[in-house]
Amino acid sequence: MNYRHDFHAGNFADVFKHIILTRVLLHLGLKPAAFRYIETHAGSGVYDLSGPQAARTAEWRGGIGRLALSELAAGARELIQPYLQIAAPLLDLDPPRYPGSPAVARALLRRQDKMLLCELHPQAWRALKANVGFDARAKLIEIDGYVGLNAFIPPIERRGLVLIDPPFEATDEFGRLAGAIEAAWRKWATGVYVAWYPVKDVEKAASFARSLARSGVKPLLRLELQIDTVQPRGPLSRSGLIIVNPPFSLEAEARLILPCLSQCLAVGRAGSMIEWLAGE
Repeated sequence: MNYRHDFHAGNFADVFKHIILTRVLLHLGLKPAAFRYIETHAGSGVYDLSGPQAARTAEWRGGIGRLALSELAAGARELIQPYLQIAAPLLDLDPPRYPGSPAVARALLRRQDKMLLCELHPQAWRALKANVGFDARAKLIEIDGYVGLNAFIPPIERRGLVLIDPPFEATDEFGRLAGAIEAAWRKWATGVYVAWYPVKDVEKAASFARSLARSGVKPLLRLELQIDTVQPRGPLSRSGLIIVNPPFSLEAEARLILPCLSQCLAVGRAGSMIEWLAGE
């Protein structure tokens, strides 16, 4: 309950996560049937980059701030552009802002689509209502995200995407996340799940990935982006995404996007990982 994403909004991990989120949402929108976007830890929705938290760390300057000014390779640029069309204009506002996952999703939902956002932190909940609550397509619930995940799937649309983006304050968060993904998949095996995780300990993150691979959940695609040497007690420099039921084109898109991001956002030793943990 102490975590505030305001300190990290717009950093390299947000950029990575939101570009992949954009690609998945665009894929879902290719079919006319409605879908539902569900987020377990929605945060504030939109973040003030001039606020005391964001200004203290200024992490966004090395994330969205740097990406917005970068010359991108043609193939990657076409894939990243839909995200930049959402995020970059907010940097020119006074004060500059950054769209969290709910705002990114809201920009890509069609008239027939819906979103359900869970948030428990009192301040983030109030901000989320102000930033997203006015949209008739959105339903906001003040609830623990894992409880909400179990309660609200499968959605009535039977198509959709769940973003699981926990704060990783608890020491057992990896185990809880793995268990939540497995339980959700067994209830709704055709849903798309995108789970974010930090990599402060490379072996701990790998163990989490292996446990999911052994669980029977499939198909499973693992993506990781690194911008500097991983230091367990240093600032976050590597993060990952586990995607269950990824769109058929996502692996190929990631092979263009991730090397581009690792190059333009690099601080030191950078790189990326793309691997299948489990196939169809």
